[in-house]
Amino acid sequence: MSSDAPAATTPSRHAGLPRLIGVAVAVFLLTFSLVPLYRIACEKVFGVRLERGPGSQASVGAAAGKRTVRVEFDGGVNSKLPWSFHPEQLTMDVVPGELNEALYFARNDGNAALVGSAVPSVAPARASGYFSKTECFCFTAQTLQAGEKRDMPVRFIIDPDLPPEIRTVTLSYTFYKNDALSARLAPASVPADAHAAP
Repeated sequence: MSSDAPAATTPSRHAGLPRLIGVAVAVFLLTFSLVPLYRIACEKVFGVRLERGPGSQASVGAAAGKRTVRVEFDGGVNSKLPWSFHPEQLTMDVVPGELNEALYFARNDGNAALVGSAVPSVAPARASGYFSKTECFCFTAQTLQAGEKRDMPVRFIIDPDLPPEIRTVTLSYTFYKNDALSARLAPASVPADAHAAP
């Protein structure tokens, strides 16, 4: 009787192996599906459009066909920021799905270094969900020394799913003075009585 006991327990050792392999495969597949599921949840449920890099749009550009959309560029500055700022070209005809680049020109007309932050807007409002910026000067604050000039690029893609009735999209930027970061650039002031004799 004792000789039958090991034979009975041997199959039970390997019975869980297929189940373990199945769990490993399921976890592996779930890992790869998380990114597209996250993107779908953000875009469809919460209405947040994620920025996409140029590589993910390469195949979309070929399938976009010959449809073109006119992009108009606009730029301005808040009155507290003594900068000149404008697009280097006013319009561009683009093919949805293709990566495009436009340049803006900025110059600090003040007599001290200043930091500015650009706030973008897209019109009409319906088009904003189909306008993806892959690189933009608006992503970070910009520092210009007194008299400094700079070309500021913006790279963007218009989604091929842009409604067909939208034929013109306006990309506009307004630069505002970043008071907190500009204050850090100013040299520390020396009190008037610091050099007074004791």
